[in-house]
Amino acid sequence: MPSTAEPTRWWPDGDNSAERIPVSALEHHAYCPRQAALIHLEGIFTDDVNTVRGQLAHERVDKPGIRATAAPGMRQHYAVPIWSATLGLYGRCDVVEIGEGLAVPIEHKIGSYHPGGPADLQVAAQIMCLAEMLNLAVPYGEVFTHSDRRRHRVDLTEQLTNLVHTTIAALRTVLAGPDLPPPLADSRCRRCSMLDDCLPHALTAPIHEPNRPQPLGTWDD
Repeated sequence: MPSTAEPTRWWPDGDNSAERIPVSALEHHAYCPRQAALIHLEGIFTDDVNTVRGQLAHERVDKPGIRATAAPGMRQHYAVPIWSATLGLYGRCDVVEIGEGLAVPIEHKIGSYHPGGPADLQVAAQIMCLAEMLNLAVPYGEVFTHSDRRRHRVDLTEQLTNLVHTTIAALRTVLAGPDLPPPLADSRCRRCSMLDDCLPHALTAPIHEPNRPQPLGTWDD
């Protein structure tokens, strides 16, 4: 007798059991919903000089390990797997500093820091995952920018928490839908490595009808 069970739904990164979303997809969606769909639904990703620079900058933190810090009792844990059954998220933190009853996720970025930008959303999701996983306080996270070698603190505010929830809901709608989001075709496209895959300006250009011959006059003209 044939099974009447619904077919298994495919979700990003081969996860077809819990309908989870990668934490990194939140940042991609905050930058551009179409970019997030191309990467996490279509499996398309193209490198450019900036993505290669990012890979090189992440070489150390992409390898699991533990290192003591200058602060007594604090240790840095590299490439830490994270998840949240409540949010339906999974992913990995570049670095998590743990000690003194605290855990602080540290996300590494090669570019400059923009307060309230997509990186803040990604760090907020990491904070929420760690708070669910660990019996530790996770009051804030940090973005470490390689361009200026600085840490930028990200506090988990109510506004940022709500933004994580709304972004997850929006992503689920995109990933379950039949169509890709329309391209934005704005200044963000110039900095995107997937410009040639997305073709934003070609898809948003006005359609010009070919020149048609003018109708001939009647015999009465």
